[in-house]
Amino acid sequence: MPDLQFVRWLETLNSGDGPLVGGKNASLGEMIGTLKEEGIRVPDGFATTAEAYWKFLEVKDLPEKIRDLLAQREREEKSLERTGKAIRDLFRDATFPEEIAEEIREAYRELGRRYGDAEVDVAVRSSATAEDLPEASFAGQQETFLNVTGEKDLLEACRNCYASLFTDRAITYRENNNFDHLQVALSVGVQKMVRSDKASAGVMFSIDPETGFPGVVVINAAWGLGENVVQGTVTPDEYMVFKPLLERKECRPVIEKVLGSKEQKMVYGRGGSHKTKNVHSSKEERHSFVLGDDEILQLARWSCIIENHYGKPMDMEWARDGDSKNLFIVQARPETVQSRKTASEFKSYSLKEQGDKLLTGLAIGQAVAAGKAQVIRSAEDIADFKEGGILVTGMTDPDWVPIMKKASGIVTDFGGRTSHAAIVSRELGIPAVVGTGEATRTLKDGQELTLSCAEGDEGYIYKGILEYEASEINLEDIPETKTRIMMNIAEPAAAFRWWRLPCRGIGLARIEFIINNIIKIHPMALVRFNDLEDKKVRRRIEELTQGYENREEYFVDLLSRGIAKIAASQYPEPVIVRMSDFKTNEYAGLLGGKQFEPEEENPMLGFRGASRYYDERYREGFALECRAIRRVREEIGLENVIVMIPFCRTLEEADRVLEVMEENGLKRGKRSLEIYVMAEIPSNILLAEEFAKRFDGFSIGSNDLTQLVLGVDRDSGILGKLFDERNEAVKRIIRSLLETSSRTGSKVGICGQAPSDYPDFAAFLVGSGIDSISLNPDSVIKVIRRIAEAEKEKNSN
Repeated sequence: MPDLQFVRWLETLNSGDGPLVGGKNASLGEMIGTLKEEGIRVPDGFATTAEAYWKFLEVKDLPEKIRDLLAQREREEKSLERTGKAIRDLFRDATFPEEIAEEIREAYRELGRRYGDAEVDVAVRSSATAEDLPEASFAGQQETFLNVTGEKDLLEACRNCYASLFTDRAITYRENNNFDHLQVALSVGVQKMVRSDKASAGVMFSIDPETGFPGVVVINAAWGLGENVVQGTVTPDEYMVFKPLLERKECRPVIEKVLGSKEQKMVYGRGGSHKTKNVHSSKEERHSFVLGDDEILQLARWSCIIENHYGKPMDMEWARDGDSKNLFIVQARPETVQSRKTASEFKSYSLKEQGDKLLTGLAIGQAVAAGKAQVIRSAEDIADFKEGGILVTGMTDPDWVPIMKKASGIVTDFGGRTSHAAIVSRELGIPAVVGTGEATRTLKDGQELTLSCAEGDEGYIYKGILEYEASEINLEDIPETKTRIMMNIAEPAAAFRWWRLPCRGIGLARIEFIINNIIKIHPMALVRFNDLEDKKVRRRIEELTQGYENREEYFVDLLSRGIAKIAASQYPEPVIVRMSDFKTNEYAGLLGGKQFEPEEENPMLGFRGASRYYDERYREGFALECRAIRRVREEIGLENVIVMIPFCRTLEEADRVLEVMEENGLKRGKRSLEIYVMAEIPSNILLAEEFAKRFDGFSIGSNDLTQLVLGVDRDSGILGKLFDERNEAVKRIIRSLLETSSRTGSKVGICGQAPSDYPDFAAFLVGSGIDSISLNPDSVIKVIRRIAEAEKEKNSN
């Protein structure tokens, strides 16, 4: 079918046709025309032109009437709501000029012929000529209509799309962005529906939308049509894929999988005005991941192709067809928040006091806000919102934007990281906690709250107004250092939060946080589940491990993905992962832990670190840790992971641990695997030459080393003044290790607290010839400057 005056087929369009058919439709045409060869599927369709819109307006002299109504609002004779409704009524009362209507009908017939269905079901979407520009892109300004069938219903949907150019939110949006209302045209995109009502759909970003980390694709997924994900009416699954390893076919770099509750799904309605409806998801659907790893990886590869084609981070919508089982891309537009942030400066927030946690959800942004809750359940009540309050609601849509701008923080019952509330919160720079499940039931109007998004992927709502601190971190003019500067990281989300810091790897990745806060179960309680005596613990473990083929896989899967997220943040720089170093009392606090842990008088010097790994009481638990490391390096493909053994007391113990590791597939030197040992016991340093034959490097643990050199309990308040890493005895033993390592050629770093707390101690380490210093993230910039000075002084002497 040839191009007509008022209709263009998507395959004839390209990204330069934005003024003709709007950004969304031009982008769809660009993908169909140029990326089909790359295997990316986009449903066929057509778009009305901007000329069709202007011609429609001329029928009843609508521009003059619209100007009059807008002028009345400007003179405050009409409210926003009355003005918007009056303008929309003008559109709905108008009819298409016959030449435009006939072209739309003929294009619809041709689409039906292509798909062998005269009443082909289509999605009808609005595409404004000024929408989705990088500098102006709030989500969902105009309407979308799904499962539209028949010529009459299609023309009505097109007319409603035109009318949606003057929703209250769209009017406000254009005014805030200085767009002239009558300089913006609207194109209607008509596409064959993907039958995701029988399968699944969602949203994906080619950049982490929270931190701006460019190395990942983030995918949200739910059952049914994708509108529920976009609108935030469900909490979807979330998957994260590491982009640099996607080209290696032997790697499967899915570094995060989080199961969403997916309470409902949108499916086709019975017809008439009810084209779609929401139904409850089945129990099986709620407890199952929407996508398998192959589908996740396919979408991620498509995301990279689309990003590379456009040369910028992208925000995309995808759908899976329940009939053909094929995946499709249904929209692609530039990502407009993180891609516009400057890399030279960012803010860091931290709570200065603890409070009672009331709710948990997904953290959007990385800030903290405090104020009084204002519970608003319906858009009809948004006029009641008072500026500066914390907005508490079920979900938001574009009608809520005016009051979202007035909020100091936002809390929702439903939604994921790609929901409307999340996207707009990022645009506005307002912290939000979404998908709490029960905020509108738990929080009371007027209740004082603190909302924290500064503690990782999870956001928390605390009772009361808590003191917090916000500090500016400037990344300009940071000097380079010969000494390798690394970071200490415990939480996977924190690795992404601090990715912009000028570090060269992670000197200490603590897996205890992943085990304690994400896995929550003692590994031996999974290995020997049938021996568990506590029935409540058994039930809780069954709940947590639901959906896994076996309980051991639950531990390996979550630990491996947590480590992978940390390792990805610094790839290809080295990431040193310390194997578990809980004390027995800490292990006992895990689910099922009491049954497997002895009670000790002094756990600090007891059954910890290396001594557990070969002991029959924990050997099978350590095997799970080894399996997780192997998966990270060999399956996911992050071979920058180095393993580190803590609290290794003797040479014989070192040999036994290395033997057990080799039995579990972790052999030093195989696939370039390096194994380090913590230098935190005097024996590690006194026998450094012998330890150096067994390990590739040392990492000084200054806390334990100081404790054991000075004979001071580091947890003792009474002896606190005596505990000092800068004591000459501690410095002398560290210097001894550095002298030995220079002879053996071993690498030596430090991952203890001292360099972060005492810049002069960091200067001592540089003067003594240390290879690397690993710091807490918030002290990196300050210490780098001191190290640069120390290196300068050393070179001048």
